[in-house]
Amino acid sequence: MRIRALGIALLVCSGLVQAQTSPEAMALLRRIYQATEKLSYSGTFVYQQGERAETSRITRMTGRAGDVERVEMLDGMQHEIIRTRDSVRCYLPESQTVKVERRTDQRAFPAMLPERITDLARNYTIARGEPMRIAGFDCEAVVLTPKDELRYGYKLWADVNTGMLLKARTFNRKGETVEQFSFAELAIGNVPRDRIKARYAAQNWRVEDAAVTPANLSRSGWSVGAELPGFRKIIEVTRRLGEARPVGQMVYSDGLAAVSVFIEPASGRTEAVRPGLSSLGAFHIYTREVANHIVTVVGEAPAASVQQIANTVEFRRPQ
Repeated sequence: MRIRALGIALLVCSGLVQAQTSPEAMALLRRIYQATEKLSYSGTFVYQQGERAETSRITRMTGRAGDVERVEMLDGMQHEIIRTRDSVRCYLPESQTVKVERRTDQRAFPAMLPERITDLARNYTIARGEPMRIAGFDCEAVVLTPKDELRYGYKLWADVNTGMLLKARTFNRKGETVEQFSFAELAIGNVPRDRIKARYAAQNWRVEDAAVTPANLSRSGWSVGAELPGFRKIIEVTRRLGEARPVGQMVYSDGLAAVSVFIEPASGRTEAVRPGLSSLGAFHIYTREVANHIVTVVGEAPAASVQQIANTVEFRRPQ
């Protein structure tokens, strides 16, 4: 889901990595990761990006049979998302459409942290922040400040008792907030099974399957050149976007920030290609044409990161 809203407030850093990274802050990161993987909960959160704000209701139940998550959008066009261990289904009542996609990222909302949390210290200075009371919970904070201009910074607030992530803000190199999410109300534990069932699942609606399958795009001649420091490829698939032919996708991440590279045949497109950079809040999009294909790089990362990756995408016809 997307959903990637984390962090705030730029810290002034100096000295060695060992001196900059607080053991207490690293311990809190681990608690956040473990809590959002293991806890069942329900609540309402607000996601803000610039002047735009959206309110959603989320319910998550964990168990031996697998985790299930239901998200209902309470503002704007009505829709509902059901995530299971294997798939994501998005129900759109207005068009009576169900969009189906096989899951390639198993991390649960709002858990955005990797299992190897210690790797984050290579690219971020990690320190404790000031406590805050959020949605009736006493919270402690951790701040991740980037060591370069290729990624955003993050500030996270978590419940002191359970480690559940209650609020997160993303900030740029000037310390300005680019997006955030915050729970307005939250109940942890005791989630009835009927609350994770899709409201529209029994409807006979049109189904659009993204047909996501593992891929090896290098065999077809595609490559991404000098990768960004700290970023590594975590996913490589083909998917169907709407009625278009299959599109290649590679996802790069440093554990928090993520950048996707989409490779789509230019032939058969009905819309003109607009090369260059565009932005939507914390997201940047860079488009260019390579070997009669449209390369689109989308990332919740600074424009420099997105453009740098896009400019290294190359095609060499396999021998």
